[in-house]
Amino acid sequence: MAVVVHLDKLLVEKKMTSRALAAFIGITEQNLSLLKSGKVKGIRFDTLAKICEAMECQPGDIISWEPDPAAPDKK
Repeated sequence: MAVVVHLDKLLVEKKMTSRALAAFIGITEQNLSLLKSGKVKGIRFDTLAKICEAMECQPGDIISWEPDPAAPDKK
């Protein structure tokens, strides 16, 4: 997976529970868990904005892109 979600790390840093974040965003804890584990195919911008508001961070603090080590080089 090339896109990595860093929500677990941010939750610890901000001393916030998954339950509190899910309630603030307006999604279920189960959907937040899927997002944290990277098992979702996408995220709505309004959801991302609410996470940023709750965590007082930027989108780049939540997600990042890393090359897939199994992917062939495109040279």
